[in-house]
Amino acid sequence: MNQTTSQTTNIHRSKRMMLWIAMISMSMTFAGLTSAYVVSSNRPDWLSQLVMPRAFTISTIILVLSGVTFWYAKKLIKANQNIQSQWALLITFFLALAFIYFQFQGFGQIIHQGYYFTGPESSITSSFIYILVLLHLIHLVAGIIVVSVVMFNNFKGKYHKKNLIGVELATNFWHFLDGLWLYLYLFILLVG
Repeated sequence: MNQTTSQTTNIHRSKRMMLWIAMISMSMTFAGLTSAYVVSSNRPDWLSQLVMPRAFTISTIILVLSGVTFWYAKKLIKANQNIQSQWALLITFFLALAFIYFQFQGFGQIIHQGYYFTGPESSITSSFIYILVLLHLIHLVAGIIVVSVVMFNNFKGKYHKKNLIGVELATNFWHFLDGLWLYLYLFILLVG
């Protein structure tokens, strides 16, 4: 192995490690918040009648579909099918935007039930749900930026069999976000 190959391997290893550290940090944040949610659910002012918005269910299905299209895009990029992979990435991008749209529709449905983030109509329950969902949305916006970068690099033809690190890191992050949302959705549905 020559020095350039060794350097490239070390850089790729470092990038993977940085992504893992970031995902573990995000997991710890959400684990702390969901633990606080469980502890707070014993409060006398905890709401048990808050209904999970239907829009959150729709957004969950959309996000799972986006994970499938991103996986398929990666498969197409590995096969050097740039036009098809670009379409799969574009679909992933628009599914992510649809996810965000339905998340805000879910907020509207919570407000329609009479629960707000702050103020006299707020509760600890609704505030927790807003925080969990908004924090995930912030991470998803980072994911959309990642998808955009992958689309741009794919359009420029930067990916090939010997250079897939960007696609691999992006899909790992995207699938992490998918799994994180599934966890939050099921957690709120079952524990709330």
